[in-house]
Amino acid sequence: MATFIISGSRGTDDPTMATLPFMAAKTAKEQGHDVVLWLWNEAVTLGRKGAADHVIGVNLTPLKELLAAIQASGVAIWVCGACAVARQIGGGDLVAGASIKGMPDYIKAVAERDRNVMF
Repeated sequence: MATFIISGSRGTDDPTMATLPFMAAKTAKEQGHDVVLWLWNEAVTLGRKGAADHVIGVNLTPLKELLAAIQASGVAIWVCGACAVARQIGGGDLVAGASIKGMPDYIKAVAERDRNVMF
């Protein structure tokens, strides 16, 4: 089993790119790997309750379904704190399984993980 941190930076402005880190996190978890999903930049908006409901990338599984699968499997969803503040997103706005984290948390996780996949 490998350990992954999968990072997404795109939000509702680019549904296809926004969906890819969720697909990767789901797939890695299904393969038995330990996974953290890191949302930063515009992707932090996807951590807000209801934001994923209408995001569908080109020829991809709807984000709402991927998010539900990730939550059910226990993948940790980390939302960049500085990025969230800039978009007026607080801890109470987040989907289940998501938490606000800082850059020190992210860098520590990258250093400790086997793989870092970025979208």
